[in-house]
Amino acid sequence: QVQLVESGGRLVQAGGSLRLSCAAFGPSSSTYNMAWFRQAPGKERGFVAAISWQAATTYYADSVKGRFTISRDNAKNAVYLQMNSLKPEDTAVYYCAATKQWATIGNEDEHVYWGQGTQVTVSS
Repeated sequence: QVQLVESGGRLVQAGGSLRLSCAAFGPSSSTYNMAWFRQAPGKERGFVAAISWQAATTYYADSVKGRFTISRDNAKNAVYLQMNSLKPEDTAVYYCAATKQWATIGNEDEHVYWGQGTQVTVSS
């Protein structure tokens, strides 16, 4: 069993930056591939970014490529999402998720553990 707890979401102006954190609790949590998803009001939840369990590989949605950076610190059992040049369309609840899969990591159905989410609001 792995528990995920996100933090760091808040109101920020367009063009600003924010760093989200995801703390993982449970045995072998550092051996999971991790991802961030987001869900905007009235929209389905969608993939944002992913990082392999050894941090050797990252993967981004086209909409955030070049603006967001995912990283992890396995010694601290934590995953981060650095978000720069934020836009109003980045407004969403951001979720951290964990899976043993990599090839299909962009598919939310592959993730067995989820956090409760953290709200990010970008004002124009």
